[in-house]
Amino acid sequence: RAEAEGKVVIYSFTSRIARIEKAFEAKYPKIDLIAFDINSTQQIARLKAEAAAKIGNADVAYISDIPVVVEELVKPGFLSRYVPAQFASRVPADLQQPLLANRLSTKVLMYNEQAYPNGAPVKNLWDLTRPEWQGKVISVDPLVRGDYLDLMTEIVLRGDEMAAAYRAAFGKPIVLGARETAGEKLLKDWLANKPVFVANTDAAADAIGKLGQASPPIGFATYSDRRDNKDRGRAMQVAKNIAPSNGILFPASLGLVQGGKNPAAARLLIQFMMGDDTPSGGAGFAPFNVAGDYPPRTDLAAHPDATPLAQLGAWRIDPGKTAAARKRVADLILARQ
Repeated sequence: RAEAEGKVVIYSFTSRIARIEKAFEAKYPKIDLIAFDINSTQQIARLKAEAAAKIGNADVAYISDIPVVVEELVKPGFLSRYVPAQFASRVPADLQQPLLANRLSTKVLMYNEQAYPNGAPVKNLWDLTRPEWQGKVISVDPLVRGDYLDLMTEIVLRGDEMAAAYRAAFGKPIVLGARETAGEKLLKDWLANKPVFVANTDAAADAIGKLGQASPPIGFATYSDRRDNKDRGRAMQVAKNIAPSNGILFPASLGLVQGGKNPAAARLLIQFMMGDDTPSGGAGFAPFNVAGDYPPRTDLAAHPDATPLAQLGAWRIDPGKTAAARKRVADLILARQ
């Protein structure tokens, strides 16, 4: 049925979809995979607009920023879940909802291991508020990219952990304002310390990781960007043993687009991108089988160069709690920018 349809269109938040396009068409030469590289924030707006206009341009969405996706795409029915039968028992139930997770991605604290060969130069998120790191912490603007807003929201939601980390950093209990949480205070103090917000993850990775810097900044980026170190002249490395956490872990998910014109090919593509029965997941999973991305399938091992997931120290987000708190956190950030 997919070959009879002859094509399938995917919106993807990662440029790695170009490798999927090549591998999929090699396996299924009668099906033309048309891939659009569109970040999650733009995808959400585009899919909502196309649904309102009853234009079924895409068949599959490969998307992150799940807290917003749930509210704006899944609940209205613009995106729906599809779990190929062979993966129903190989992916934990919580990673099959609300959409099927293809991999777990990150937004975590990264540093330049050429400049800091003995490990990350900070050990606590509160260190980012110290004078020596004023203007030297990089992040993509959280009001531009939803996954970075999710990171800031998680910090706010982890008030008890942030209070304990404050005591560990400064040797005294935290003093909070009325109705203020320790997570909110960390965010306020960090914003007052003049972090540098950039437009995209490549800009963040370059600023943090470029070789030859005497005193480079640290910052929040994607752990899997380390795969490009050699090609892009970087020395990116993930910061470990950060109190209370180095960042967040979240799903990159696949969904069927309402009104897609090629439903059989869409299901086949999702099946292909979840990988085959080889130990590495084969060509369909190869672009995501890198250090810093983690497979949700229990029968696939993480990349051998990756920090084991149990040792990474990143928080797993709760999409419902994140969605409920995001606007408040965005307002807090906007008021201080």
